[in-house]
Amino acid sequence: MKNDLQMPFQTLRWQGGIDGSLVLLDQRTLPGQVCDLICTTVEETAEAIRTLAVRGAPAIGVAAAYGLCLGLQTAGTDEPLDKGLEQLQADMVTLGRSRPTAVNLFWAMQRMCRCAEQCVRSHPGGIAGILRERLLSEAHAICAEDKDMCERIGRHGEPLIPDGGAILTHCNAGALATAGMGTALAPLYVARSKGRQFTVYVDETRPVLQGARLTAWELGQNGIQATLLCDTMAATLMKAGRIDAVIVGADRIAANGDTANKIGTLGLGIVAKEYGVSFYVAAPSSTFDLSLASGQEIPIEQRPGEEVRSFAGVSVAPEGIGVYNPAFDVTDADYITAIITEKGVLRPPLSKAIKDYLELK
Repeated sequence: MKNDLQMPFQTLRWQGGIDGSLVLLDQRTLPGQVCDLICTTVEETAEAIRTLAVRGAPAIGVAAAYGLCLGLQTAGTDEPLDKGLEQLQADMVTLGRSRPTAVNLFWAMQRMCRCAEQCVRSHPGGIAGILRERLLSEAHAICAEDKDMCERIGRHGEPLIPDGGAILTHCNAGALATAGMGTALAPLYVARSKGRQFTVYVDETRPVLQGARLTAWELGQNGIQATLLCDTMAATLMKAGRIDAVIVGADRIAANGDTANKIGTLGLGIVAKEYGVSFYVAAPSSTFDLSLASGQEIPIEQRPGEEVRSFAGVSVAPEGIGVYNPAFDVTDADYITAIITEKGVLRPPLSKAIKDYLELK
């Protein structure tokens, strides 16, 4: 990895000015093919989010912010500002239907909406071109802040990576899930930049294989070797004392610390507590949702059954069999050793730590 901790690839970027486009590293084709997906409309952005071309809560939020800028391109620059605001609100509905669990999606859109409303108030009788420029600037700010938050999460989490130890990851919460260097993988990148040596075990993360396809590829791109596991093998390693810590990301964290993450995370939390393995969640402040008292209130996305009925495009189950395929589960706060944020490491009792943290921010 480069000493400046720059990733050797870009997960997403804006190309051009107010009439530009959103360029995504298409994660549906990894690791076999590395190619870009160019979105020029809000509908294309929503489809990219829904079909996992771009994924990971922070990256989804940044993509949504830029998607709203694409939507405003349909409004003429000379139209009244109110028309632009109406278009923005309609596009927020379109994007909001793409993936319901990742709170960063809604956080970013609400921030863009507040920015638009302020722009309308500040420029009575203005034209939509003013709004387009202002919102593109806000989307760039959201992207830049995400990169900075990732770096700070990495610095705060780095001391938790033991020299010579072994870390287990689940799903992908690295650079591919953010605009920057990632959340759960950021401490690993910072620790390796300081010369620390450790072993990384990567859960394959069925049914879409974000661990096997994405995390293993991303770590390799950064010069970090990893060992791939079937999801069912992690408990055996923890029982044998071969895992020192589990680090995962988060799509939404409730006020009490309950955390929604990729399906299978809850099982890891339970087993880690049983065998005395530290269990860390890494997430920026935009992932916290204080409107929800506990994880029971977190909406859980249900994915298509075909993801489970087939493997790499090949059917592996009887035709017509019913499928239960939630994209996420909720890990109770009691199983979490600490939450790594851009402001520091939050430790139990998590409900108080989260409240104090967000008030400080």
